[in-house]
Amino acid sequence: MTDPTLLGIDIGTSATKAVLARPDGTIVAEARRRHAMSLPSPGLAEFDADAVWWRDVCAVCRELAPLAGDSLSGVCVSGIGPCVVPCDARLAPLRPAILYGIDTRANVEVEDLTALLGEEAILARGGSALSSQALGPKLLWLRRHEPDVWRDTRTWHMASSFVVARLTGVYVLDHHSASQCDPFYDLGTASWADDWIGEIVPGVPFPELVHAADIVGAVTPAAADATGLRAGTPVAAGTIDAWAEAHSVGVRRPGDLMLMYGSTMFAVHVVEEARPHPLLWTTQGLEPGTRTHAAGTSTGGSLVEWLRELVGAPEWETLVAEAAAAPTGAGGLLLLPYFAGERTPIYDPLARGVVAGLTLRHRRGDLLRAAYEGIAAGIRQIFDLLAEAAGPPGRIVVAGGGTHSDVWLQIVSDLTGQVQHVPEQTIGAAYGDALLAAAGVGLVGSETDWARPARVVAPNDDARAVYEELYPRYPQLYAATVDIVHQLQE
Repeated sequence: MTDPTLLGIDIGTSATKAVLARPDGTIVAEARRRHAMSLPSPGLAEFDADAVWWRDVCAVCRELAPLAGDSLSGVCVSGIGPCVVPCDARLAPLRPAILYGIDTRANVEVEDLTALLGEEAILARGGSALSSQALGPKLLWLRRHEPDVWRDTRTWHMASSFVVARLTGVYVLDHHSASQCDPFYDLGTASWADDWIGEIVPGVPFPELVHAADIVGAVTPAAADATGLRAGTPVAAGTIDAWAEAHSVGVRRPGDLMLMYGSTMFAVHVVEEARPHPLLWTTQGLEPGTRTHAAGTSTGGSLVEWLRELVGAPEWETLVAEAAAAPTGAGGLLLLPYFAGERTPIYDPLARGVVAGLTLRHRRGDLLRAAYEGIAAGIRQIFDLLAEAAGPPGRIVVAGGGTHSDVWLQIVSDLTGQVQHVPEQTIGAAYGDALLAAAGVGLVGSETDWARPARVVAPNDDARAVYEELYPRYPQLYAATVDIVHQLQE
């Protein structure tokens, strides 16, 4: 008898990834499709849910389904979020999906909702202050600015729930994703805030709430034709990618913290007691009864990739080697990584990148090192906020594609002073999705952890001393340039 397999699929900012795994965590096969988000104008970030998300999912399924055959026992999907794509009665997108905090179009709605409902009331009920990260203001923006779209909207989705709806026909959203729909989710009652929904965005039904590992339906015959998956295959609800990624590396107990090295940087801290903090996102955890504090930057790997293309490095390894050879502190360069505005730690959608200290002697390796260091400085600020809210983490585990860069990992440890644990598998959210699917169909217990430690990255004392002197200059540089940067966008 063939061993059962599980399919995990993650829709990321730069690629859709899929993993076929066995119940013991062994990876059978992987698939990937690269894609790019649309940036139609400053402050706007979108995806075509049909031509990118669904196309990619169909492609990776068709690649892996023949390898699974009848052994495929369950599917789970995660994706970027919180984001929103409005759909009509036939589940056809009515416009491109509006992305998470890097899309800042709803700034006025953030201010209006905060004034209407009250900052303290929003924080107390939903756990997070409103910002460009919140989904609620984006829904209000749709109602105000695209009334024809709003009139025809019958369901709205995040990346994961859109694919689940295409696969099964059901309209659901997991509790964690819902808890990022501020101000429309009540953390205390674990339910939609129906009174605020009815007052602010009436007329469009909200999805049924479930948990990430819940089996919510099965692959329909139409979805089977499109994907190559066997009709009737169970499908779990899924969730937002960063939390599936945390699940993949065993970040599940209070004190555990996952640091994701992706297109953006993201931290998820599992906490014993969730105390809302105005500069953090307090959310439902992935598993019932758990809570997390979280924070995320607006760039990370996306900034590194932009820089690589800008300098035209012939080989990526060559550029990384040049950054490794550059001196600590990048030879006097200081880079603020706010090339797409910033979420945490400064909540400034109008922030932009700043490079200070350039001279004719600087080379591209210095620039890449300065980018790594600027990102790491933001991570240190985030770690400080998380410690302020719930105490320092007991264990930091890393995940994501950026973990393949030893230089980047070392710079983060040196600048933050923190030890980072690197697991054997840093594939990311798709691996966590496969584990959620395994738990959902009962092939493993809900407490099962596939993560295996591989190595640790510890701070270097000499580099740490240099960064202790350098670190205060990052907030100083932001404060000194913020007015000019904002004026340039007027």
